[in-house]
Amino acid sequence: MTQETKPIIQVVGLRKTFKRLEAVKSVSLEVYRGEVFGLLGPNGAGKTTTLEIMEGLQKADAGEVTIKGMQHKDASREIRLITGIQLQATALYDKIRVEEVISLFKSYYPVSLPLDVLLDTVSLQEKRRAMVKQLSGGQKQRLALALALVHDPEIIFLDEPTTGLDPQARRNIWEVILQLRSQGKTIIMTTHYMDEAEQLCDRIAIMDAGEIKHIDTPSGLIKLLPAEAFISIPYGGDASLLPSVEGVVRAEVKSGKWELECTDLTQTLKSIMQSEVLPGILNLHEMNIRKASLEDVFIHMTGKTLRE
Repeated sequence: MTQETKPIIQVVGLRKTFKRLEAVKSVSLEVYRGEVFGLLGPNGAGKTTTLEIMEGLQKADAGEVTIKGMQHKDASREIRLITGIQLQATALYDKIRVEEVISLFKSYYPVSLPLDVLLDTVSLQEKRRAMVKQLSGGQKQRLALALALVHDPEIIFLDEPTTGLDPQARRNIWEVILQLRSQGKTIIMTTHYMDEAEQLCDRIAIMDAGEIKHIDTPSGLIKLLPAEAFISIPYGGDASLLPSVEGVVRAEVKSGKWELECTDLTQTLKSIMQSEVLPGILNLHEMNIRKASLEDVFIHMTGKTLRE
């Protein structure tokens, strides 16, 4: 993704309060043409509210959203013609055929993509004559995505597009999103899945309690952690030397295991193996090593797990 100098979407100082709950607190961000931009956060973080304000479905108490130089208050129709929206849940009539519901949505726009192109994009050609009620969960999500794409929008908003789907159905949605990005579309999405964000997003904004904690690429966010890797070793006696092992920034016992955070995995492992004491008191054959992940970043920044 080649980032342009001028953002296609600019959000400045968004605020939104529901009764006594301040759902969005001075959120500012920029999205560039052709990127997949992710909003990551636990339930109640303010992701959907922020997205709905950007889409024009909610009015902010303060702040501005500019899309291609336009604002919803002045150019709502123009913005609707260049944006497509897939909500968390799309309610459709059960007793209508797939091709009929797509044709209905096509009629809402002065220009739209051919029916066959839309069906091919979301891999629903074989279901074109099926009733909506006959579709699986993954197929309904792909249909909802097709409805967001009927007018060939430049900018696509996806609110948790794969929540509740099985792994194969999620992968199908991923393929569509990656295909859209390859066409130069700009995609703004929320998700509850770390692997999804890491696979699809060029940049990610981590949100918590209505605020953006940090915005960066997935790899850039991971580099913010003090540790590059984590080692788990079953507790095997007095290992008081572990906290002083080279490269270890934190060491503690959790659930009968030593949990180590290290800045230099190679050096830490070398130091443990070359120790005169540690190999004899640790169950090294059951040692588990993993690289730092977005989940670790989220916990480090918010103190929470993503789905909390």
